[in-house]
Amino acid sequence: MNKLLLDSDHQEEFMDSELKKFHIACREWGFFQLINHGVSTRLMERVKAGVEGFFNLDVEEKKKFKQKAGDIEGLGQAFVVSDEQKLDWADMFYIVTLPTHLRKPHLFPNLPIPFRDSLEAYSSQLLNIAHKILHVMAKALKINPNDMKDLFEEGWQSMRMNYYPSCPQPDLVIGLNNHSDAVGLTILLQVNNKEGLQIRKEGTWVPIKPIPNAFIVNIGDILEIVTNGIYRSIEHRAVVNADKERLSIATFYSPKLDGEMGLAPSLISKETPALFKRIGVVDYFKGFFSPEMVGKSYVDALRIYNSDEEAKI
Repeated sequence: MNKLLLDSDHQEEFMDSELKKFHIACREWGFFQLINHGVSTRLMERVKAGVEGFFNLDVEEKKKFKQKAGDIEGLGQAFVVSDEQKLDWADMFYIVTLPTHLRKPHLFPNLPIPFRDSLEAYSSQLLNIAHKILHVMAKALKINPNDMKDLFEEGWQSMRMNYYPSCPQPDLVIGLNNHSDAVGLTILLQVNNKEGLQIRKEGTWVPIKPIPNAFIVNIGDILEIVTNGIYRSIEHRAVVNADKERLSIATFYSPKLDGEMGLAPSLISKETPALFKRIGVVDYFKGFFSPEMVGKSYVDALRIYNSDEEAKI
């Protein structure tokens, strides 16, 4: 899998050969590992230690962060729609980090210090990285960079910390069901470099071997819609290990909530009509968070079919 060398001091001098590699990684894989990203090893280690420390809090302390009824934020599981469904083999802590006025007062502000301060700095630096990646994507796609900027500039950032316990019979459980991410970009930091992330490539599950101190970046459904399917979100899942737990922290980046999204205006032509419906960002997420997370069922529901295609369905 391609690795992207992203140097902010020379971004405008990005060599054509490297840009082509980046474009192929986004188009063919939807995943890449990001090195030389500029986030200090010291900050990354502080964040990793904070994630481990959070999941090691005593039960009574962790109850303060428990999900409230009808809310997806907090400590719990995502996409629980019935008492009968099979739950993922994981504990998850999900919070909105940006914009700051959307933070729940009982969650982010109550995180233990110094973890809260480390996460604040980490949030700011990953926001900067997301903007740089989107800029390079616009360049690789040869679209107006303002198309990305206008949609994502005041975007919505959230984070999910994941704890996958070891399991003596790992074949009988799944850490996180196969799905594609609803967001624009996901930037994942492996906390303890334990393998477990897999992507579906041509019907086969391919394990991702993490590179130390690299970020694993994947394209979400929103970028598939914005790029008209040129960059496709890829199904992925998390499997568990028999001998050791796995921890990670995923940072999600999405458009501003008060906007609309659809095909990037500079990509629209008679030869390339929109393949997906335009939709308000808030309405999009309301629709996504209503069903159980399985595969790419939600983004496919937004696809526009012509009469010939509809007849085949």
